[in-house]
Amino acid sequence: MMSFWDWMIVIIPTLFVLGMGMYSRRYLRDVTTFLSAGRVCGRYVISVGDIASGLSILGLLSYVEIHYKTGFATTFWTSLLLPVGVVLGLFGYVTYRFRETKSQSIGQFLEMRYSRNFRIFASALRSISEMLANMIMPALAARFFIYFLDLPHYFTLWGIEISTFHLVMIICLFMAISIICMGGAMSIIITDTIQGFICYPMLCFMVIYIMVKFPWNAEMMPVMVDRVPGESFINPTDIAKLRDFNLFSLLLLPFVTQLLQRASWIGAGSSSTAARSPHEQKMASLLGTWRQALGQIFYVLIAVALLTLLNHQNHSEQAHEVRLELTRKISHEIVTDKTMRENVIAGVQQMPVQKHIIGQDTPLSDKSNIDTRYLDTVKKQLTAENADIGTPIYQKFRTLYYQLMLPVTLRNMLPSGMMGMFCLLMILLMISTDDTRIFSATVTVSQDVILPLRKKKLTPREHMWMVRLVAIGIGIFFFLGSSFMAQLDYIALFVALMCTMWLGGCGPVLILGLYSRFGTTAGAWTSLLTGMFMALGGMAIQRNWAGVVYPWLRDNNLLEGVTNVLTALSRPMMPYIDWSNVVQDKCPINSYELYFFTMMLTLVLYCVVSFLTCKEPYNLDRMLHRGKYALDGERNIKSDWSFRNVFNKLIGITPEYTTGDKFIAWSYFVYSFIYRFGLTFLLVIIWNAITPWPIEYWSWYFLITILIVPGFMAAVTAVWFGICSPIDLVQMFRDLQTRTINELDDGRVEGNMSLADKAQLEAIDRQETDNKTAEENK
Repeated sequence: MMSFWDWMIVIIPTLFVLGMGMYSRRYLRDVTTFLSAGRVCGRYVISVGDIASGLSILGLLSYVEIHYKTGFATTFWTSLLLPVGVVLGLFGYVTYRFRETKSQSIGQFLEMRYSRNFRIFASALRSISEMLANMIMPALAARFFIYFLDLPHYFTLWGIEISTFHLVMIICLFMAISIICMGGAMSIIITDTIQGFICYPMLCFMVIYIMVKFPWNAEMMPVMVDRVPGESFINPTDIAKLRDFNLFSLLLLPFVTQLLQRASWIGAGSSSTAARSPHEQKMASLLGTWRQALGQIFYVLIAVALLTLLNHQNHSEQAHEVRLELTRKISHEIVTDKTMRENVIAGVQQMPVQKHIIGQDTPLSDKSNIDTRYLDTVKKQLTAENADIGTPIYQKFRTLYYQLMLPVTLRNMLPSGMMGMFCLLMILLMISTDDTRIFSATVTVSQDVILPLRKKKLTPREHMWMVRLVAIGIGIFFFLGSSFMAQLDYIALFVALMCTMWLGGCGPVLILGLYSRFGTTAGAWTSLLTGMFMALGGMAIQRNWAGVVYPWLRDNNLLEGVTNVLTALSRPMMPYIDWSNVVQDKCPINSYELYFFTMMLTLVLYCVVSFLTCKEPYNLDRMLHRGKYALDGERNIKSDWSFRNVFNKLIGITPEYTTGDKFIAWSYFVYSFIYRFGLTFLLVIIWNAITPWPIEYWSWYFLITILIVPGFMAAVTAVWFGICSPIDLVQMFRDLQTRTINELDDGRVEGNMSLADKAQLEAIDRQETDNKTAEENK
């Protein structure tokens, strides 16, 4: 139970954050400040603010869902992607070029590169996809607080029965939208930075508490070691039988995504276009490696603590109570039939305490573990009379079971004081994530859908009020979506499915739009439409699999034929992609697989159609404002190769870099490439090829690489950012106070250029046309 002091811990900092949002209103002077915080943010303000917005209830629940099922062995192989990420980050892949276009949103870039009609359609599609993926955030947050605080699903006020779920969602959305309406991106960045200051010490307290409560050698390690062959939680060479979150989804898919989707959400959120310069934005992304350290430890330890408490014999009685309580609350929420609900609860209550003795009992597996015993009992009761009716209910029960075991477990685990601290942490993470995601969709809809359709120019006041009203409308959409749309799969897979509408076809459109001269509007339309229709088809099949598709296949004697076809198609990719297990309660093709094959198809179609329809190379220099099109003067960002600067060139250091910038770039390179890829990956691979490690070695390996070294990094970062970020924040306030209000156009064609810059660019175009005409006359 939350005590009086727990509630004080929650209320006072939350009011302070909202008060800082109100305070920021005095700096709101024009539309650019509202949309991009005046583009005066320094690297440390962006990095600290991203600590809060990078962590979230959705992210925490999704991370726990994945690693409760798969452990941490698969994370070892993600080090293969480090060289790619290092190179892309150091060279400012995509981010630098996008800033050079002077676009204030991704839609403005699409209009420059393709056409206005394509801009409107693509922006609308991106907004719909983004809103569908994020609309479950209020529902996740509301359920998290209901289960964490043990609130009733309904309560009566003045004789009226009110849903706690809907009330908590309204409160969550109200706080997020209030910050947006106060000052847009400026208020979001300021409040996120303040939240980052508050969250950092609380994350440290949580990490220390978990490490003390669950000893690594005595409890944490034995639980992760106790798995059947092929499903190891800690040995990366023994994971061949893992499904859904295996090497395909954690290695191949992210590799392709890093290359194709790096621009897909650019311009989204509040800080992606708020830096003082392209270089400052690039440095902020490099600093992201350091700020992520403590968040990584926090996520890992929360997941390991959950695994330990629910599966170690020392906590078996407490784990049994957690599962009983979880079953009761979920049943009262989703099982409407009273008799069926009572049967489910009674069936679970009759189960004895499930005490699994590590080392004596058979090791646990994905299909046979302590949780499956409870879930099998629930499934038996739900499908006893009619499987076609009970199976969809069981799908939702299973989804909520894995999502909400975290808040119920934490409520039974945390003492007074820590309860209030964790509740405050979740509220701050909820606010920072909700306002950022809502604002991202708001900017896209207002700037790239509504503004291009208007013929009359808006005044700055009208423009800002239009953005506020769109934000309120998106908040209402989130509320309705969370109320009526059931999530039937893992959070990560649900988000991937919704995002495939946009991500499935936008990669080639954006990446090749920035880096190629052959891309055409026809190729862009083909890619985006193909991705959208494939996603809609996959969405319809997955969401209706248990109740419609599977029964139809079974009743029409098509089930065996479909199973044979899917098995044949997936056989070359087994065991990582396996479609042979066709059952009613789960579609055989998961969202990651649909996403990957959609991306591959749209990439091929974009290139083929563009090559067939390309009449002349596109003028990239004009779009990137380089050479004679450089409105701010030619920038000295290139240097000749020499023996003395070869290493600097290889890691992306240019003449823009100061001594401090070079230190950041080199430290990023040494940590990411030499330490993480060289020492903790390649060297370990070679060692195991010669002499395979026993499981104890892998235990110590993960303790050092996931907890100890990141812990040291987090301590250094806390001191480093604690000194630099307040200075950066004060400088941001000064710049907001003194910056000149530029006369901005409405952003329909050339992004956020002033009218004078636009006139200069048009004069260059006219001069070039005159020169061509003169040459033709000769």
